[in-house]
Amino acid sequence: MPWLVQVLPLMHFVLGLFLAIWTLTFLIRIVMTWYPQVDLKKGLWPLLAWPTEPFLAPTRVVVAPIGGVDVTPVIWVGFVSLLRELLVGQQGLITQVLLKTS
Repeated sequence: MPWLVQVLPLMHFVLGLFLAIWTLTFLIRIVMTWYPQVDLKKGLWPLLAWPTEPFLAPTRVVVAPIGGVDVTPVIWVGFVSLLRELLVGQQGLITQVLLKTS
């Protein structure tokens, strides 16, 4: 248990940073839905497609485009934001454990 207490602050920071960056990539994908002519296989766009497309593709099977606009990135922004808040937000699980151990 003591090793977990030592690793918890780093885990809190890394997880929070990862979820924030992941949310940002989904937000950029939302903006990219406004420009359907963008080729995700050219330039730097694969850097955004690689971490998001494995989650967006199965979601597109369940949720059809609304008015021709892909809304799946919006769903994932909501989900990742909720996950971030539940884990590392002010009242998040990891945050509360950190507060109890200090």
